[in-house]
Amino acid sequence: MPRLRLRLMAAVLGTLAPVLAGCGADDDGPDDGRRPSGTHVTINVPADAPTISAAVSLAKPGDLVLVAPGVYHESVKISTKGVTLRGASRHKVVIDGRLTQPNGVVVAAPGVAVENLTVRNNTQNGVLVTGSAKAAAGMPGQSGGYDTGDEPVTFLKSFLVSHVTATRNGLYGIYAFSAQNGVIEHSYASGAADSGIYVGQCKPCHIVVRDNIAELNAVGYEGTNAGGDMYVVGNRLVGNRVGLTTNSDHQEKLLPQRDAVIAGNLVAANQQAATPQQADGGWGIGIGVDGGTHNQFLRNRVTGNSNAGLMITATTDIAPDGNRILDNTFAANGVDVGWTFPTATRGRGNCLRGNDLRKTVPARLATTASCPRPARSSSPSGTWAKPTAPGGIPFTEVAAPPRQPQFPHATTTGATAVPAVPALPDAADIPLPPASLLAADARVRTS
Repeated sequence: MPRLRLRLMAAVLGTLAPVLAGCGADDDGPDDGRRPSGTHVTINVPADAPTISAAVSLAKPGDLVLVAPGVYHESVKISTKGVTLRGASRHKVVIDGRLTQPNGVVVAAPGVAVENLTVRNNTQNGVLVTGSAKAAAGMPGQSGGYDTGDEPVTFLKSFLVSHVTATRNGLYGIYAFSAQNGVIEHSYASGAADSGIYVGQCKPCHIVVRDNIAELNAVGYEGTNAGGDMYVVGNRLVGNRVGLTTNSDHQEKLLPQRDAVIAGNLVAANQQAATPQQADGGWGIGIGVDGGTHNQFLRNRVTGNSNAGLMITATTDIAPDGNRILDNTFAANGVDVGWTFPTATRGRGNCLRGNDLRKTVPARLATTASCPRPARSSSPSGTWAKPTAPGGIPFTEVAAPPRQPQFPHATTTGATAVPAVPALPDAADIPLPPASLLAADARVRTS
C-alpha cells in the first residue's frame, strides 16, 4: 500500500504548517494532484502527520490512519466517510483526555472503523459514534438527553468499533447514539460512570454488540430506545453494579425500546463495590428490563447476582410487554427472575420457557407465565427484599484494565471496509456460554 509522506508532497501542498492549518476535521482531505482515482493510502502518525487529528484531516475515503505507540492528548473527530483509524498496538496507543476533554474519539461519518487502541480519562465518552450534530458537539437537550426537540432523528449509517479498550470515562466507554448498521466487537470497557457500552436511539438499529468484556462499570451494557435487529450476543458482563439493561427513556426519542435479542451472554457477579455509583441506585442486578418491550432473552448464563438475575419493571408510564425469557441458566442469584410493576403500568404478555430456575418472584412464574402467553394477559407482580448498595468510587480510581488481545496484523493489514449493513447473527445458532467466557482477558472472576 502506498504511504502518504508529507515531505514528498511539499512542492504541491506547501509546508507542513499551512497544510495542517488549512485542513479542518470536516474536510475530505487534500487532493495533491498525484493520487489516481480510487487509490488509498496509509497515513502514519507521527511520521506523516504529528497528531491523530492532523492525519484524520488529511484522510480520504478508504484511507488508513495508522498510529504508532504513544500517549496522545487530543480529541479526535472523524468526519470523512470510510476512514479507518487503527493503533499499531492496542495497549500502547493511548488517547488520553486528561479529564479535560469530553470525548476521546468522535465518529461523525459513515463507514468509519476505529480499531486497536485505548481511550481513557475523558469527562464523557471514550468513543462516540453518532449522527446527531448535538451529540457530536457535546450539547445535551433540555431533558438531559440529545435531540429531544421536534427535529427528526438523523442517523449515522454504518460503523465498526473493534479491539478498543475504553477505561475510566465519565459517562460511557463506547457510545453509539442515533446510529445504525454497526458492530461493536472484541472490545473492553471498564470504569464508566454510566455504562461501559451503550446503544441508544435507533430503530431499526441493525447493530451487533458481540464478544466484548464490560466490567467494573456502573452498568456493563445499556440499550435505551434501541431495537429492531438489535443483537447483544456472546459478551462477558461480569463485575459491574448492573450487568445489562434494556430500557425505555423519555430523555431520548424513538420510544419505546423494543425488539432486541439478548443471547449467549455471561452475566455474573454484578455487585462489585469498587465501581462508580449507578445513577439510579441499581445494584446486584444481572439483567434489568425497565419499560423494554418484545425482547428475547435466549440462552444467557446469569449467575451470582445478589439482587436479581433478571428483573422486569416499568419506567414511568411505559409498561414492559411481550418479553420472552427462553432457555437461560440461572444460579446463585438473590432472585433468579423477579417481576415488579406499579399497578398503572403492569406489563402484559411477558413469559418464560425452558429456563433453569430456583427462585422467582412471584413464585411459580415458570408455570403461571409460561410461553406462549396471550399478548394482553396481565403479568403477575411481586416484591422482594433487595440488598443495600454500597457507596461507589470515582471513575478515575477504577482498577486499570488488563492487557487485551491485539487486532490481527494491525500494521500490515489495509483499511477495513465497513459494510453498509452488517451480517446479523442467527439467534438459533447462539449457544449457552461457558462460565469461563472470555475469562482469560478479564480482571473480575465469577467466583
